[in-house]
Amino acid sequence: MITSRRSFVRFGASAATAAAMRWPLTGVSRGGIFEPFRLKQGDGFIRLNSNENAYGPSANVVDAMKSAIGSANRYPRMEYDALAEHVASFHNVKPEQVLFGCGSTEILRMAAFAFLSNRKQLIQASPTFEAIEHYARAAGSEVKSVGLTPAFAHDPDGMLAGADDSTGLVYICNPNNPTASLTPRKDLENFIVRLPASTFVVIDEAYHHYAGTSGTYASFIDRPLDDERVIVVRTFSKVYGLAGLRLGYGVGSPKLIRRMRTFATENNINAIATQAAAAALDDTGGVRESVRRNADDRQEFLNQAMARALKPIDSHANFVMMNTFHPAEEVIQHFQKNNILIGRRFPPMDTYIRISLGRPEEMKAFWQAWDLLPYPKHMMHH
Repeated sequence: MITSRRSFVRFGASAATAAAMRWPLTGVSRGGIFEPFRLKQGDGFIRLNSNENAYGPSANVVDAMKSAIGSANRYPRMEYDALAEHVASFHNVKPEQVLFGCGSTEILRMAAFAFLSNRKQLIQASPTFEAIEHYARAAGSEVKSVGLTPAFAHDPDGMLAGADDSTGLVYICNPNNPTASLTPRKDLENFIVRLPASTFVVIDEAYHHYAGTSGTYASFIDRPLDDERVIVVRTFSKVYGLAGLRLGYGVGSPKLIRRMRTFATENNINAIATQAAAAALDDTGGVRESVRRNADDRQEFLNQAMARALKPIDSHANFVMMNTFHPAEEVIQHFQKNNILIGRRFPPMDTYIRISLGRPEEMKAFWQAWDLLPYPKHMMHH
């Protein structure tokens, strides 16, 4: 889950006026306003770099956003409580167990400042989503990064070896970003119960909906541990297609949520986002369609990779990572010259690239650019 942004509506005074002039809310087709598709964005680039949902929000969510625009002049204080009750009911928890943030990255910031300090350390995988590392360092903490296993899973034994009474927080992104790989649920359970009693655990489930259900994977919200040290983080940026509205949430014990809320930004969610999120949670059909579309796009990516004798890491998300056997930065620059943005370099995996799944037209352009790479293709095989 690398921090992503997707433009929607800017509500500065002049921008709001301009939007009202260009985008009347009645008498215009929904798709024409909220779901425009151009093969290239306004800056000329196809964006396959930030793990965004290329298709955007569902029609029901679009309708909710349109209806909510009229309340953009009001602070959403009352809506916050209503959404907390909605999310709590959705997950069968209590409202006091829910904490919202301006994107899930703000939840990670709250966790870092609540549980870390210059006397506490963070343990994480390498590579993984970097946001919490930045926040940990801002809190004055040491950061220990433990390499992934050969199967690209978290290494519980390696992480446990680095843990002691100074370990304030462990971060687990599952499915992991940037590798799109899973760490088995049983391994995580065994790891968490062996951590020092004073260590808290953040489990980032940004890509939960894409992981499917199996004996290997289960959400720590849907199937919680009896352990009050665990905080689970979710986002509306991925399957719901709302990255531009910046809304995420954490679920944990009331005691942990109160501790984290101390570090929340005042009025950290907006009126449009609250209405969109409520509609998104209720739109189970829209979620199923988003997951299905992603599965189809992911399978087509694998088909194209196999046709070129390439073997990407097994993906459980809306992006794919694969080895180019050449410096990743060179490959990234090649795609940029062909007007395609892909994920940045992720040390120590310096020959791997991460590609966010786009629409079929975008992925066709990706493979056309791939075939123009100036490397002998036999040197790119396993």
